[in-house]
Amino acid sequence: MVVEILSPKFKALIDANAQLEFIADGYQFTEGPVWNPNDKNFYFSDIPGDTRWKWNRTSGMQIVSTPTFKGNGMAYDIDGSLLVCEQVSSCLTRIHLDGRRELVASHFEGIYLNSPNDVVVRGLDGSIYFTDPDYGRWNDWIGSKREFVRDFKGVYRVPPNGGKIELAVARGEFEQPNGLCFSPDEKIMYINDSPRAEIKAYDVATDGSLHNCRLLRGEIGRGTMGEGNLDGMECDSLGNIWTSGPGGVWVLDPQGTQIGAIRTPEICGSVAFGGDDLKTLFLTTSKSVYLIETNIAGAKLP
Repeated sequence: MVVEILSPKFKALIDANAQLEFIADGYQFTEGPVWNPNDKNFYFSDIPGDTRWKWNRTSGMQIVSTPTFKGNGMAYDIDGSLLVCEQVSSCLTRIHLDGRRELVASHFEGIYLNSPNDVVVRGLDGSIYFTDPDYGRWNDWIGSKREFVRDFKGVYRVPPNGGKIELAVARGEFEQPNGLCFSPDEKIMYINDSPRAEIKAYDVATDGSLHNCRLLRGEIGRGTMGEGNLDGMECDSLGNIWTSGPGGVWVLDPQGTQIGAIRTPEICGSVAFGGDDLKTLFLTTSKSVYLIETNIAGAKLP
């Protein structure tokens, strides 16, 4: 059984008999999935493989770029450029439509970032938020083994017109902040903490600052990588949260109750809604990539 129905709410979101569709395999660890609504391609990172790939049904799988500084999470900016979290360089960069690479963030308070992991863009004003755990400094598989230079792992905001980055949450709020996403109306931001196995929610003020931190859901597994843990996540158009977790993908309602799951044959690192109607859920699952069709669209992209 691929789809696990835990609540009647989930029955409206996906067919109980829906199946995973295999796209490709042979990668080292797939991550950072993102859909480009302009060129209609699905993009993802093979972090240890140091390669960015794209796929569509007509052209199949193609290499976009290599090396990528072991790029991880990606998101499209409001101008159509691609934002990439780079594990090796410890930078957030922007790849312009002409291929030009621009530095977006590399330091906070004069010290290098740990290793940016996931990134989202606020459609309202174009501000950028990203998480900065230190996974990319652990070893030479998903990053480059280096000195740990910061005493906390933060979540940051880049102002709408660029410039000095801002710490978006309290220091020490997260052990290892990882995936993050907005609610459909961008009034709530969800951020997960992989080793603590929990998701926190914040109210997003008009100026983009985050307030009123509260626990949305804890005990999503045991926070161990071997069984699959919290990593990438997305909201659908009704505000449900689809997140990687033990066994595959967990689906939570806006109150944090698990309403269903999608079981995957390998550890699922991340998910992304795509397709013309945003009703295709792409899953990066370790050495493979899959998709599954849903009845609900993902939250509208910026």
